Amino acid sequence: MNVLEVQGLSKHYPSFELKDVSFNVPKGAIMGFIGRNGAGKTTTLKSILGLVHADGGEVRFLGKDVREDERFFKENTGVVLGGTDFYPKKKLRTITKVTSAFYPAWDFEKYRHYCKVFELDENKRVDELSGGMRVKYLIALALSHNARLLILDEPTSGLDPVSRDELVELFKAIVKNGERSILFSTHITSDLEKCASHITFIKDGVIVHTGTVEGFINTFREQRGTLEEIIVAVEKRGFDEGAVI
Repeated sequence: MNVLEVQGLSKHYPSFELKDVSFNVPKGAIMGFIGRNGAGKTTTLKSILGLVHADGGEVRFLGKDVREDERFFKENTGVVLGGTDFYPKKKLRTITKVTSAFYPAWDFEKYRHYCKVFELDENKRVDELSGGMRVKYLIALALSHNARLLILDEPTSGLDPVSRDELVELFKAIVKNGERSILFSTHITSDLEKCASHITFIKDGVIVHTGTVEGFINTFREQRGTLEEIIVAVEKRGFDEGAVI
């Protein structure tokens, strides 16, 4: 079963175009959404979330068109796009109180549990948190309203290696029971190797490949080496759909 289905998503800008973007995120999967800066990762995620108005295409969440049941989608999705930067001087306690009011399924007991697990101090302001702790706080908010899908845009970017490893381990723990899924964009391929079960690779607004990590490696099997080396090789060469690279 797919938790998220994206079909034919398109968006035109004067200097860039998202072209017929299609992929599925299976239930219980960690999908790495990869591509170099400017490839279309953030535009795709924002289009899925309705933060950018797509010119065409369809997005379905648990079988339902998100445009027809936007509330259901938002109540069951957790998003990490750096949103706490809007309230740098606010304490976590204040942000949590406001956030919880939007979710009927909010569970304060779960929230307190994750604050303890992530070692979050609710009396701290957002600008007192490290980059890694900000991401953990946003994940705690998502898990506290029982989000079925987490969508994260470059969550490990700018973090030190230890903090990145902690988040990667957290991702694996989140999907362990098979009930939750994660879609995260990244250009850090070492993070993919540690936790991703699936990969969607976008280049110049076009999906080059989508599927399991194993399937990706098999598709580009002539490019020998690690996953990172294969990705770099594919990025460097022109991609002709249907050609063997």
